[in-house]
Amino acid sequence: MPNPKIKSILLAGAALVVAAVLVLYMIIDPEDSSWFPKCLFLTLTGCKCPGCGTQRAIHCLLNFDFVGTIHYNAFLLFAIPVMSLYFIDYVSGERFARFHNFLNSRVVIIAVLIAVLVWWVLRNLIGW
Repeated sequence: MPNPKIKSILLAGAALVVAAVLVLYMIIDPEDSSWFPKCLFLTLTGCKCPGCGTQRAIHCLLNFDFVGTIHYNAFLLFAIPVMSLYFIDYVSGERFARFHNFLNSRVVIIAVLIAVLVWWVLRNLIGW
């Protein structure tokens, strides 16, 4: 396990990078810019991956356009809280063993995987 001081510095650096990226996404609409990467899976197959539209959805979310967020990638509204829980688990380290064990249990991991797969299939079947 890394030195707590180094871990704190790395987390602070990561937080600054994330904040800068979020400001960039708030200001620039990925749909109107060629700077942002395009989905390779969509380009190659013509089908949307579970993450397709996430950049545009984040832009909408940061600008309080919740209808736009749902339009581009409704799954993001599920993914953000789940990713936040895993981040909290990572940052808290060993302090909350029951919380860690629950998040990393087979049931939760399979449930998240099933949710992603169902979203992936449904969005391509119904064209969402």
